[in-house]
Amino acid sequence: MLAEQPIIIWPFIVFAVCVILLVGIMIGLSYFLGERHKGRNTDEPYESGIPPTGDARLRFSSSFYLIAMFFVIFDLDAAFIMLWAVSFRELGLPGYIGMVIFIGILMILLVYELSIGALDFGPDGKKILRAKNNFK
Repeated sequence: MLAEQPIIIWPFIVFAVCVILLVGIMIGLSYFLGERHKGRNTDEPYESGIPPTGDARLRFSSSFYLIAMFFVIFDLDAAFIMLWAVSFRELGLPGYIGMVIFIGILMILLVYELSIGALDFGPDGKKILRAKNNFK
């Protein structure tokens, strides 16, 4: 039987000490060399130097979140399809059949979403034209 090798831990300890020293030096230097000032907007959160002008708690339509969910779903599917394309030769016919079924389900899902109006967020052009023609 092979003799067990002793675990050498001193390089990790040296690395950890160096990291802790470096972080401590950086924080200390930023404390001593950093600029200190008290302005009107110093304690208020702002972005890009622009003072806030209104409430940050805005209400968004749920359609924004729905679009984000669709993006995540279809982006993940694109990743699966690319992985399948990379390993196409190893998977053979069963992999091809599986991917055809997978893409078929995606197409059915996309047609279903279009049919229920899940992707219609703008004004309906036909309703606008009907309202315009009825207005005359």
